Amino acid sequence: MNNLFRRTITGVICILLIAGSIIAGQQLFSLLFLFITILGLWEFYSLVESKDVVPNKLTGTLTGAFIFASNALIAIGIASYKLLLFSFLFLFLIFLFELYRKIPNPFTNVSYTFMGLIYIAVPFSLLNYFPNPTFGNEIYNQSYILGFFYLIWVNETTAYVVGSAFGKSKLFKSVSPNKSWEGMIGGGVLAIIASWIISVFYTDISFINWLAIALIIVVFGTYGDLFESLLKRSNNAKDSGSLLPGHGGVLDRFDGVLIAAPFVFVYLLLIT
Repeated sequence: MNNLFRRTITGVICILLIAGSIIAGQQLFSLLFLFITILGLWEFYSLVESKDVVPNKLTGTLTGAFIFASNALIAIGIASYKLLLFSFLFLFLIFLFELYRKIPNPFTNVSYTFMGLIYIAVPFSLLNYFPNPTFGNEIYNQSYILGFFYLIWVNETTAYVVGSAFGKSKLFKSVSPNKSWEGMIGGGVLAIIASWIISVFYTDISFINWLAIALIIVVFGTYGDLFESLLKRSNNAKDSGSLLPGHGGVLDRFDGVLIAAPFVFVYLLLIT
């Protein structure tokens, strides 16, 4: 089984799981991404772990899971925003626990533990609010979150295909020699076309706004891909993990989402 076939099968399964969970309702979507958040955090901490860096994997993963779960419960309407205040307790426990670990480079360990939370738990947590960016009561507008993922998938898939077939001009050679301007432009063009198609079916916001979201995803999704490549290169790793055949790990599959999500979320806040 060649890599392209494995990549395609894995991609289709991921798309069906994510799109299906969104359509089924926010509870199922949040449950799925709680699981993805936990896997992503553990993968990140395992990736950066070395003889000089020993992040607190258990505390960091549990803290990230709590941050995600508390935001999910608030977005669904089960809990109040007061629940978020408990996240501060978890965050400061990371400092306290490091005192008792008696491991070299404690401040490096704490820094990497916090980096995992900022890089993974926070962006995934924001996805809970995409269906309800106005923070209204009992609102679940699946078009925003579906449209976001559709554009992510179109951009990434097209960039990969075009880049593999025609890529010659390196986009950021020092970080990722396989990324090309041709791939980015190809992904961007199809994402723009996809934004128009999405605007025909999802009319809560105008085509101009869907176009703006597509451009945000093209730019910051690409930066997300590049940053994850930098992370792997810094840790002498080809992939962030091996969980997803043909893709690598969770971070390999969601690298664009992690950086694009906060920017799209802020844009939704401004226009809704």
